[in-house]
Parts: sequence; structure tokens; C-alpha cells
Amino acid sequence: MGRLFAVVVTVITLLSVSFFVMHTWWMPVDISTTGPAIDHQLEETMTGSGLLFLGGQLLLGLFVWQSSDKNPARKIKIFPGGANPLVAAAIILVGIEILTLTFVGSKAWAAVNLVPAAADSLHIDVQAEQFAFYFRYAGPDGQFGGLHPDKIDDGSGNYFGLDPANDVAARDDVVVGSLVIPVNRPILLTLHSKDVGHSFYVPELRIQQDFVPGIEIPVHFTATQTGKFEIVCTQLCGLGHYNMKAYLQVMSEADYEQWLKGQEGQ
Repeated sequence: MGRLFAVVVTVITLLSVSFFVMHTWWMPVDISTTGPAIDHQLEETMTGSGLLFLGGQLLLGLFVWQSSDKNPARKIKIFPGGANPLVAAAIILVGIEILTLTFVGSKAWAAVNLVPAAADSLHIDVQAEQFAFYFRYAGPDGQFGGLHPDKIDDGSGNYFGLDPANDVAARDDVVVGSLVIPVNRPILLTLHSKDVGHSFYVPELRIQQDFVPGIEIPVHFTATQTGKFEIVCTQLCGLGHYNMKAYLQVMSEADYEQWLKGQEGQ
């Protein structure tokens, strides 16, 4: 049975690695300027950890195969120093891998999380709540109205808590249920949560950012391809979490301007 187990472990290991090598289940097409660096880092991470996984599992299979020899005359081999050197070597090897991946991936991470958004970015407010996303655009005056949490009323469509009766800047704000943006233009999102923790995840943008109640979180990106893509919440936020989604629509600049004018007229 021991040698059968060794064969099974080896076969499962090789099959598992082959799925990653062939990219059987992989990320969708990238549509962001920061995506190539993130994909490159993902490849390096999977390669480094995959080689360690492959080596560790094959060694496991080898050890199981060898230990299955029931010949009483077989000489037992002891690793020099016992188990301690092996454990120490494993800790050092994994530590070096983690530090290396952290170092080589720091530039890609900083481009998303530390580099500020471009000064000419299109600013869009995002409100998450159980179980929907809402997006707010500044109107023709180019200014957002102030937010008043006490005035939030989903029944009347006031998802952001605007006060147009007393706030002139809020009167032309555009609030919609889809994120519509122009292609090849820097976008700055400010994320708000009305209730609990949520998440903004668009695989094609290589962006996943949590909403934290009480904190305004900036996210910036530039989409490089037109199309319609799904936005999903990846934080378990209640019974309706499975159905919490919206859509990102990337349009040409002309189509976006036409769409925005149509929304301003409503």
C-alpha cells in the first residue's frame, strides 16, 4: 500500500502542476495599464512556489516508496544531524522565497497602492451597501455635493445622502448603478461603505480593494480596452452577498461624453 500511495501522490502532483503550466484556469484578459506587471508577478509567484511544491511532493513520494521496503535486513539510513537541519533548511528556503517575491513585486504593488492618481483623472464616487454598488459623477459644474449619512434613503434613490435642497453642487450630481468610463483615461474611484465591509473586484482590471465602513479609500486605474465587465463583491457581507454585483462599461471618449450628457438630462 505504501508504494501505491507514493505513485498516487506523484501522479496527483504532476497533474496539478500541468494545469498551472498550461494555464487551464487562469486570469481573464487584462485591460489595465498596471495589469502586465501584476501578471508578471503572478507568474513569478506561481513558478517559485510551484517548483517548491513539485520538489516537496516528489520527495514525499520517494521517501514513502523507499520506506515501503519491508526487508528486515535493510539498513536504516539516518540524515546527518537528525530532523533539525531539515527543518531549518526548509524555513530558510521558504523565507528566502517570500523575501525575494516581496522585493521583486514591490514595484507592481506600489504602482497600484502608493503612486497617486494622475491629476487629470476622472473622479467617480462609489457607494457599496447590502447588496448593491452605486456610482456618482460630478455634473456640469465639476463639483460633488456634500455627503450627509443621515439623509441616505434608498426608497427615494438618495444612496449617497445628498442634500440638493441646500447644496447647489449636489443638484447636478449623476448617480447610476453601473460604472461607465472612457477608455485610456485615468480613473480615480473613492470607495465608501454604507453598512458593512464589501469589496470592489474586477478581474480584468487586476483590482481587488475592500470597502471599510467609515473610511474613504482611493483606487485608481486606466482601462485600455472597451467592453462590459463584471464588478463583484468578494467580502462575505450578508445573505445577499452572492448576488451583489454591478457592471463596468468601458466606452470610447465620444460615447462616454454622449452617455454622460444623457444622464445629466434626466
